[in-house]
Amino acid sequence: MQIPESKKVYFLSDFHLGIPTASESLIREKKIVSFLEKIRQDAAMIFIVGDLFDFWYEYKKVVPKGHVRILGKMAEITDSGIPIHFFVGNHDMWMKNYFQEELNVPVFFEPQQYHLNQSSFLVGHGDGLGPGDHGYKMLKKIFRNPVCQWLFGILPPAIGMGIAHYFSQTSRAATGIKEDHFLGEEKEWLVQFCKSTLQHQFYDYFIFGHRHLPIDYALTCPNSGRPARYLNLGDWIRYFSYVVFDGKECKLMYEKE
Repeated sequence: MQIPESKKVYFLSDFHLGIPTASESLIREKKIVSFLEKIRQDAAMIFIVGDLFDFWYEYKKVVPKGHVRILGKMAEITDSGIPIHFFVGNHDMWMKNYFQEELNVPVFFEPQQYHLNQSSFLVGHGDGLGPGDHGYKMLKKIFRNPVCQWLFGILPPAIGMGIAHYFSQTSRAATGIKEDHFLGEEKEWLVQFCKSTLQHQFYDYFIFGHRHLPIDYALTCPNSGRPARYLNLGDWIRYFSYVVFDGKECKLMYEKE
């Protein structure tokens, strides 16, 4: 994709709408909607890279109530001709076709490659990548299994949502939201994933969420010596951080109050 002059590409993730309370989530949702309205003025494309909701499950004829402001804003943006790409996270992986049909937003379940101007990107939520985290990787296989999803879907929504919120809280505790500092290259699984990927495939930028910590980490391709970067989008709970690509380079930014 060629980015038009004066246009930008925006990446953001990990809103976790729905927590910790409905009132606090609503304040955050309004802030995100305001930000989306602001960036639509110069956005060529917007990537929402997972965990928009703290939990989401689409029954055949039922979707979770609430969040109408952000859903409406996403539809308004795509209706105006600005594409939004959505990547499922570990908290909203049970997507089906609601976003595609109602919002005209494609949904991706695995990292995707993009070429924007002269730069190459690998974009994904980031959960389950790299070494370690074996317990979650097993849980992810169960949650992604079509039979397990069908079995969950036959539960009445009131029961299913209660169970789901319990697992959502368990997942949040297990995926390191409290690790609010950089752990070092050897312990950061996404850094290890990027380094491993660069051994056989080069990307200028690796864009991930999931970690809940804004990170801009320099990498080097072991084969060519070319520089690359891993950027983690942080979150919109504590940091209100995002990445913007202006057609030439990526910058990690923060939305001010």
